[in-house]
Amino acid sequence: MFDLNSKFKTFYEDHIRLSEDEIRSLREKKKLNVDRLKEGLKEYNEENDTSYSVVEDHEQGSVAMRSVIQHEENEYDIDVAVVFDKDSIPEGTRKVKAIIEDALKRKVPTKASPKAKTNAITVEYASGYHIDFAVYRRDWNIFQTEYEYEHCGSEWRERHPKAINEWFQRENDQSTNNIRKVVRLLKAYCKKNSGWLMPGGLMLSILTAEQIQNYERLDRTFYETAKAIKQRLEIHQDIRTPPNFRQSIIYKEKDKQKVKNLYSRLKKALEKLEVLFDANCDEDKATDAWAEFFEHSFWNGNIQKGFSEAADTLRDTKPALLDVETMVYVHREKPVALSEFPGKLPKDCRLEFRAFPRSPYSHIKWIINNYGDEAGEDRNRHTLLNKFITTHKRQEEYTKYRGSHTMTCQIHEGSRVVAQRVIRINVQ
Repeated sequence: MFDLNSKFKTFYEDHIRLSEDEIRSLREKKKLNVDRLKEGLKEYNEENDTSYSVVEDHEQGSVAMRSVIQHEENEYDIDVAVVFDKDSIPEGTRKVKAIIEDALKRKVPTKASPKAKTNAITVEYASGYHIDFAVYRRDWNIFQTEYEYEHCGSEWRERHPKAINEWFQRENDQSTNNIRKVVRLLKAYCKKNSGWLMPGGLMLSILTAEQIQNYERLDRTFYETAKAIKQRLEIHQDIRTPPNFRQSIIYKEKDKQKVKNLYSRLKKALEKLEVLFDANCDEDKATDAWAEFFEHSFWNGNIQKGFSEAADTLRDTKPALLDVETMVYVHREKPVALSEFPGKLPKDCRLEFRAFPRSPYSHIKWIINNYGDEAGEDRNRHTLLNKFITTHKRQEEYTKYRGSHTMTCQIHEGSRVVAQRVIRINVQ
């Protein structure tokens, strides 16, 4: 295999690995939000004559495992476990999550709008990052010697809040830190296209720990491990939760599709890397191969792909003749201008587009272009509205699909396009 390790390591250090200062900043955000939860619970208790209290909190996920990677749009996931005594909270999981959601809404910024989901309560911040609060309850074991923990999902399930972190640390230490490096690189590959439906950090961590191939060179370690994962997925695609591996984490058809996508895309991508084993491979060919794999500007100066190539061809035309205002309604809260969301929008937002023509026209055309795996066949559609229709200047849509999409507004005079504005919509 052609040795491009020096350049590969530079790519990893400068463009993939998140600095300790940035990790520290994410941990400070975690602490801030845990404090907000505690303050919200205090207020909730005073109003409802209850005594709910967080007795433990633990860092989880990529920040805890330090497998978090750089992201140009600051789209970081922060996972935290909050633990309550079993006898101090309701039995029903929905009720417990509703209490946490209520407490957070009292203290987080209005735009963040906490939302209870199946396995966590999520707080989305306009600056890009989001934090997931996983709820646990604890009770003494039958010998009264140590606590036993259960996670609050669709039901209470036995799970220790620190088990996966401790498992990952053990496995990573045995690989001389190679597992963490490969997980980071695989994340970068899976996130290179925002419209892809791909496995998250936990699935990638389990597969990498299971299939890690240790070599002195990082480029070789990554290639051989990715190849081993691809070969493993050819045989079976179930993934089970460490450390006991009794329970599958492939819960839904969407999870199955993520794993299928990883397999099919790795298979094609690894075929493109076969040039690295050619006898006549040189540095230029090797660089081009890795550039095609990661699609990152580090390798050859090409702009990293955020939108599909088709989306990038859409441009404003004569913008002075047409303005478009876009308002976002997040979880039924007050509307906020799209420009105030530097990060990606959560799903299920209502978008309201309003056109303000500054030139004579006969009708307005609204064109939707959806991209990415989740959009499926709902790729392109349009609405043509005569100016005599009362609502022709207004169009309403919802954020349904992960990825980068566009809404194009055109004003027409007969068959001629007078002006066009393209609004880009990024969805988490």
